[in-house]
Formats: sequence, C-alpha cells, structure tokens
Amino acid sequence: MNPSSSTVSKTEPSSLKIPHTDHGIQSAIIHRLLFHLHQAHSLKNLVIVCVGTDRSTGDALGPLVGTSLAKWKSPLFHLYGTLDEPVHAVNLQETLDKIHRLHDDPFIIGIDACLGQSSSVGCIQVAEGPLRPGAGVNKELPPVGNIHLTGIVNVGGFMEYFVLQNTRLSLVMKLSDIISKSLYSAITEWHYRSAPLAAQEK
Repeated sequence: MNPSSSTVSKTEPSSLKIPHTDHGIQSAIIHRLLFHLHQAHSLKNLVIVCVGTDRSTGDALGPLVGTSLAKWKSPLFHLYGTLDEPVHAVNLQETLDKIHRLHDDPFIIGIDACLGQSSSVGCIQVAEGPLRPGAGVNKELPPVGNIHLTGIVNVGGFMEYFVLQNTRLSLVMKLSDIISKSLYSAITEWHYRSAPLAAQEK
C-alpha cells in the first residue's frame, strides 16, 4: 500500500488519475500504459508485481489484480503477486531479488492499493516511476517498478491500518477488475504493435 501520487504536468503528462466511474476509464488507462510501455527495452522481460495481502480488504487490490491476470495464462508477461502467492512486506525484497536474477533488464509494472483524499477515493492512477509500498502506513520498503498503477481505496491520514481493514470489498473488486482488464489489453496491443518492428530489427 502506497500513498497517493501527484500529477506532473508535461507536454505528455507522466501520470493519469481518473475516477473508476468514468465511462472512458479503460481507454484512458490503456492509452497511458501504451505511452509508458514504449520505454521497455524488450518484449521478453515485462514483469508485473502486484503488491498487497489478502489479510486486509483494502490492501488486497494487488493480489486480486494478480489473480485476475493469472487466469489469462499470458506468455506476454511474468507475474508476481496473487491471492495464493501474495507479494507483501515480508517477501518483497526477496521477490525483487528473484526478478532481477531471473529476468535480464526487466521492465517492471508495480500494482498496489493506496490511501488518499476523500475526493480521490475510487480513482485509479497510472504513473511513471516506482511504487513506494508501505509509505502510507509508515513502513520502509524497497521501491517497485519502472511504472506503476494504484487504486485509491480509502481515505488516508488517520489510523491507516484500521482504514484498510474496513475498506469496502465492493470498491476494491471494481478497481481490480478495471486495472486487470486494462493492463492485459494494453500489453496485448503493445505486443502486436511491437512484434513486427522487433522482427525487422533482427
């Protein structure tokens, strides 16, 4: 679980923040992900790390996304973090060490829940740079990802552990469904766009 990210204004903004009720949310997320995925060096080393635990409703967003992505059995990415095998505070560093040992120059997409302002609850963010998992609950954990997606599941700033435990599962499920479908669609589209170019370079 990490804190809410701020939006950086550039010609092509480095982050997107959009309510889950927005009718065009999946298209917006896919577009933003495709922009970031062009930074990846190889089609073979795309890694998704879904951070969180199934022991807390609010912090289960990452494992729920991972479990949804695992159902597609896609060869287009390597996946870490599901409900059955979560990536959390205890094993995060070990997981990152394993990723860098097994995958040459990986492009990592981090997924996590976060807390934010009341007006932002229910928003999904796509941003450049790594996740800072644990920062929202004052834990120092290693950063995760070249880019990241977060779902703002509840209000931050006070009794964060209690807030996460009392987050509505309904919202977390909606956010995880949007994130997993958008991410899978973006990666699939990116792969088929990039494959002909990669073949020409051989």
